[in-house]
Amino acid sequence: MQFQMPDLRLASAEIFVLFMACLVLILDLFVRDRKRTVTFLATQLTLIGAAVVTLATASNDVGFTFSNMYIADLLGDVLKLLLYLTVIIVLLYSRGYVLEREQMAKGEYYVLALFATLGMMVMISANHFLSIYIGIELLSLSLYAMVAMNRDSIPATEAAMKYFVLGALASGLLLYGISMIYGAVGTLEMNAVAERLMTMGYQGERTILVFGLVFVVSGIAFKLGVVPFHMWIPDVYHGAPTAVTLFIATAPKLAAFAMVIRMLANGLLMLAQDWQTMLILLSVLSMAVGNIAAIAQTNLKRMLAYSAISHMGFMLLGIVTGVVGGDARFGLNAYSSSMFYVITYVLTSAGTFGVILLLARGGMESDDLNDFKGLNKRSPWFAAVMMMMMFSMAGIPFFVGFFAKFSVLQAVVAAGYLWLAITAVAFSLIGCFYYLRVVKIMYFDTPVSTAPIEAPIDMKILLSANGLAVALLGIFPGRLMSVCHYTLARSLWL
Repeated sequence: MQFQMPDLRLASAEIFVLFMACLVLILDLFVRDRKRTVTFLATQLTLIGAAVVTLATASNDVGFTFSNMYIADLLGDVLKLLLYLTVIIVLLYSRGYVLEREQMAKGEYYVLALFATLGMMVMISANHFLSIYIGIELLSLSLYAMVAMNRDSIPATEAAMKYFVLGALASGLLLYGISMIYGAVGTLEMNAVAERLMTMGYQGERTILVFGLVFVVSGIAFKLGVVPFHMWIPDVYHGAPTAVTLFIATAPKLAAFAMVIRMLANGLLMLAQDWQTMLILLSVLSMAVGNIAAIAQTNLKRMLAYSAISHMGFMLLGIVTGVVGGDARFGLNAYSSSMFYVITYVLTSAGTFGVILLLARGGMESDDLNDFKGLNKRSPWFAAVMMMMMFSMAGIPFFVGFFAKFSVLQAVVAAGYLWLAITAVAFSLIGCFYYLRVVKIMYFDTPVSTAPIEAPIDMKILLSANGLAVALLGIFPGRLMSVCHYTLARSLWL
């Protein structure tokens, strides 16, 4: 068998980030500044450079390299650009928080963020079950270390241990499912799996395929954090340093969406009627457990953890309704609605945790609901930004979260799942309670402290831009919806 040289140009963004992550790691050894300003700037420049490389190599055509294990398409390019932007925002939000904690004010925090970003990039462009697994593990190992960085914190250490143990279990489930699929079809390349399922008449291996699919969906469900594989979400969100919680709550959601599309909507499309039933169950359970459990929470990070579970359940509705009765003609509209939902959720979640980080000054956490009492009296503008985030997550018009939910529900109704749409609306109404409770606390409760909130100019600008983006995208959602639709139209094999 003759070795074929891979086209490295297609994966130049990943190669650039890998090289720069190693360079930043070495550079940090010579940095004596406790603030790690050079390391921070080098990390941000790496992400900006990766965006430039991605734009320079972007194309409307679909390309393959590394023996078809890597795919370069418009979906990958768009999600990577959004990923870079998200990580840049996360690191800017986290800067002040990290500097106030000695255990975290180290170069390793930024290096781990870069390696986690590289893992997500691999997940986004993977065209092979094993390359997806490599991306998941690179991301997961980086996140385990980031959660445990504050070694003096017992909740952080406990959260990291739970995350690691449950993550190892989920990885085992995923690998076991992948091995069963390989045994049935003889390949792990996504498009080859799809072709063989279409042509080979797989009735003889159907039992093995369905068992493999169950384990694969279980692994995916853990990474998404949906019920019943959600056990790690509340503990990790609560126990991890808030800067790390912000990272976990945003960027990995983009990579998880790409993983679902690559594995289910492309590779295993012929098994849609099987995984569709599983996802409907996961979706309904996630919306139910997430919204109901969030009501009882007094810690804002735990509340947002259960909120994330319900949102991922809502996002799955779009994936579920892409195929109806073996007909994939609903796919483009349904998958683009899910993509729009994920992007807007990441934007809103970043702003929400940005406000929490703003209040966490002097080395203290401010993640309890009582910490937000009377926030309007201390800072009317930041209270307004938080209100916009809560309204958007609740799906109240005319913020971007409303149109995200509306687009998903529209796809669900168009596919004929009226009962599923009614169920989703009912659980969304339940969810409105705990979001509006935060608004009530900020505007109508007596503040514990009347001291005005001091914020650096960059934090003020970034939070303001984030809040305005949530508001303006709610008024003008059409352009982003069109980008999602066009991106998937050029990338999906429907």
